[in-house]
Amino acid sequence: MRRPWFPCFGAGEVIGSLALANPKIDYLGIEVHRSGIGRLLLRAEHSQLKNLRVICHDAVEVLQSAIGEASLDEVLVFFPDPWHKKRHHKRRLIEPQFVASIGQALRVGGVLRLATDWHAYAQQMLQVCNASPRFASLSADRGYVPRPDFRPPTRFEQRGERLGHAVWDLAYVRFHT
Repeated sequence: MRRPWFPCFGAGEVIGSLALANPKIDYLGIEVHRSGIGRLLLRAEHSQLKNLRVICHDAVEVLQSAIGEASLDEVLVFFPDPWHKKRHHKRRLIEPQFVASIGQALRVGGVLRLATDWHAYAQQMLQVCNASPRFASLSADRGYVPRPDFRPPTRFEQRGERLGHAVWDLAYVRFHT
C-alpha cells in the first residue's frame, strides 16, 4: 500500500480529496494550524475516511523524530508558505536540511512533489532539490513539470489563477541509498 505524506496541508482540501478518491492508499498529513486540522477532520468524519492520519505538530520535527528511514512512498508539498519577505526566507520549509531529511524518509524510487505560485520560491525549490544528492528531477531539463492530474486545485490556487498567478510544479525521484 502506498504511503504519501503531506508535511503541511493547510485547510486539507487536497489531502482530503485524495484520501476520498483513493481508499486503498494511506495518507499522513502534518499541520500546525488547528483550524486547517479541524476542517480536515470534519471532512474525514463526514466522508468516513479510514485511510487518513493527521499529526498536529511541526513537520520538520516530525520528519526528524517520528518518520522511519525509507518508510514513505511519496512526499507532497503543495503551496507551502513562501515567506516572501527576505528577512523571513529562513522560515521556508524547502531548505537543504529538510530536503535531506525527506530523502532519508523516502524509499528508493519514492517521489517528492512540490508546487508553489510564488516564482522566487519555485526557483529556490529548484535550486535546493537539484543540489540534493539523493534526488533526480523528473523533468528532462531539471526544471518544472506539468501539474499532475491527480492534484485537485486548492481554493488558494484557484484564487491565484484568477489573479493571473502562474503555478510551478516540481517532481523528483529518490534514486540514491
